Amino acid sequence: MSRILIVEDELKLAQLEVDYLHNAGFQTHCLNQGLEVVPWLKDNSADLVLLDLMMPGRDGLEICRDIRNFSQVPIIIVTARIEEIDRLLGLEMGADDYICKPFSLREMVARVKAVLRRHQPPLTTSCDESLTLYPESYKVEYGGQSIELTSVEFQLFYALYQQPGRIFSRSKLMDLIYQDQRIVSDRTIDSHIKKLRKKLTGLIPGQEIIHSVYGAGYRYDPQKSE
Repeated sequence: MSRILIVEDELKLAQLEVDYLHNAGFQTHCLNQGLEVVPWLKDNSADLVLLDLMMPGRDGLEICRDIRNFSQVPIIIVTARIEEIDRLLGLEMGADDYICKPFSLREMVARVKAVLRRHQPPLTTSCDESLTLYPESYKVEYGGQSIELTSVEFQLFYALYQQPGRIFSRSKLMDLIYQDQRIVSDRTIDSHIKKLRKKLTGLIPGQEIIHSVYGAGYRYDPQKSE
């Protein structure tokens, strides 16, 4: 589970960001003083920083510059400064993206996910070292060939692939894929799994790697067949 460091002195806004990120499956830690950010990052780990520019104690651009002296953690600048020079300065000092206030909290979550995807390396597992996932492009590669998946198909496969042998119930998969709490039926997951299997069969002929477990759900296991 990725941990997001929220650097924001508006406490109500910080709490809203926490709530939305938690609902999306992220862990969070909040700081409301600019002077605390660099020492905290040197002693703790974060997968992404949401950095407000107007912080008490230290300016956000200075914080961004100092972070880049010792870490390549992704940084999204949050700013009420809409002037182009501020955006350019932030990006030139090493920020990966920016959000202008006021902003949609759903957009914030989407931007966090997008930046994290760009920084994820291709995934391989010991179960099948020749199978590689590319989260930034929703591609799966095997034996020099690749296929493109839809966003939902990739998220389903990503969840199963990361934990070989684990059985995921349909309800658990729905919670992982549809984090906006929309109502979907079990058959929706079954339909996506059917399409995903068809694509994977075209990539890896003769090998079933997503298995149905009667009454329980689905699991990823390239070594076993039902």
